[in-house]
Amino acid sequence: MIGQRQGDTEVREGAAWSCLVEHAPDGLAVIDEDGRFVQVNEAGAALCESPAGELIGTRAPFELVHGFSADRLGLFDDGPDEQVCTWVAPSGNRHEFAYRTRSVPGHRTVVAFRDVSAERRRRRRVVAMARTAAKLASEGSITDILDALAREVLGADMLAAVQIMTLDESRESLQIMGTAGFPPRNDFFALIMACRDRGATLHMMDAIERGRPVVVPDRGALIQTDPAWEPLREHLGTPEWDWFASVPLLIRGRVTGVMNAFFAPGQVVGRRTLEFLEAMADQAAVAVDYAALVRSERELARREERRRLARDLHDSVVQQVFSIAMQAKSMSVLGAQADAVPGEGVRRIADEVGTLARTALTDLRAMVHELRPPLFAELGLEEAVRAFVDSTANRTGLRFDLDFGLGLAHVAAETSEDVYRIVTEAVHNVVKHAEADSVTLRTEIRDHTLAVTVTDDGRGIPGEHTADTASGGGYGLTSMRQRAEHWGGTLWIGPRTGGGTSVRVVIPLPLTVPAASGGRTVHGSAGQVKGLPLGNALDR
Repeated sequence: MIGQRQGDTEVREGAAWSCLVEHAPDGLAVIDEDGRFVQVNEAGAALCESPAGELIGTRAPFELVHGFSADRLGLFDDGPDEQVCTWVAPSGNRHEFAYRTRSVPGHRTVVAFRDVSAERRRRRRVVAMARTAAKLASEGSITDILDALAREVLGADMLAAVQIMTLDESRESLQIMGTAGFPPRNDFFALIMACRDRGATLHMMDAIERGRPVVVPDRGALIQTDPAWEPLREHLGTPEWDWFASVPLLIRGRVTGVMNAFFAPGQVVGRRTLEFLEAMADQAAVAVDYAALVRSERELARREERRRLARDLHDSVVQQVFSIAMQAKSMSVLGAQADAVPGEGVRRIADEVGTLARTALTDLRAMVHELRPPLFAELGLEEAVRAFVDSTANRTGLRFDLDFGLGLAHVAAETSEDVYRIVTEAVHNVVKHAEADSVTLRTEIRDHTLAVTVTDDGRGIPGEHTADTASGGGYGLTSMRQRAEHWGGTLWIGPRTGGGTSVRVVIPLPLTVPAASGGRTVHGSAGQVKGLPLGNALDR
């Protein structure tokens, strides 16, 4: 009788223990030696967003490593034996589980796990902001900085894609200056306009108009089913995304661009997420503002340098010419004194005049070259390049084959200046290094993209200097690369088929959005921006 009572007590205690395990606040699971679920409690099934019966026999996300060393403790890990894994639920939601394991008889492993997604996301956001701040303090082009910022936002919240767009100085055109997730595409804005022409309504200016974030739920699926978005459907469908948020870039209360965030399926935009996006948009705005200030400082420095040259022109060349005039007057006075002019005096004055003239000519040529305004400001990009080519051909004997596509006259002056400098640097490199007989220069504008190619028939360049110049190069190559990247473009240098070298620069041109029917002009905190709303949600 006593043994029966003890057995009944053990059965009741076992049942109570099983009930405690089943209703424990953390997830508990038993995993077999192949890493598959054998048992899982109620909390564990809820964390995995699946019924326990459907989980049994499926592969668990946990790595069955025992004796986890404290030496492998991560910066944000909670304990020396805790690990972290990722679980993608059937709904598409991504969870990060912190878990501990313990071996039990029968080649089984007990796993205790909990969801740490929100905690780790907060930590990644802090790290992303710190890294971005460090990037802003380092050297680099504005596209390098904004690309890095887009990658930080993408990784911190495990988003599908991020785009950072900026307004140009006229505040009438947008261009992509930073991107992560989507593959690069130079004709992106041309395809947006094609969607608009098919009836899609663009709302990407909502954030710019209002000066505050705009969130569009379930946007990805709608775009994939809307016929108006067919031209961009393939591009916007990889990777897959669902919710969309657009945050304005604000500088001293003025909107200078927008950051678009594309959320993976299952993700939603909450208050904390929006706060993080706003913080990173502020970082992007600081980068854009800093780049604008640098450009302004450089322009100021150029103006100051021209003033200095003008002052030097007055202090040197003008004085030298005045001295020449005085020497000529002396010779005139000398000649008027007698019928016979002393030869020694004439030679001395002539030598002095010759020396002054040569010095003045040397100084004048140098200063005029520095003071001369860029040719494209007077002639346009095509004629400026032709004038430069004619001068180079006369000086070096190089033969040039030129092919200018249509539309160069519509390229903005600032972009034209950088393209001109890239072309002249490429030709100078041919003259200095290529030992070439001829140079071919081609320009083409297609789908709002300017492509310029300079090829020669010279001796080529060493293999280690071939390919794109993103990783470095001399001062000239670095300058060419930075000028291209300033406009979101790319520079490639490589061998030419048949011998020689090819330099190719591709620059996406800013898109000026035509006014909607009725000539609508958008007003808002960004100031006056002509055209349709372009930036917030790709919405219809």
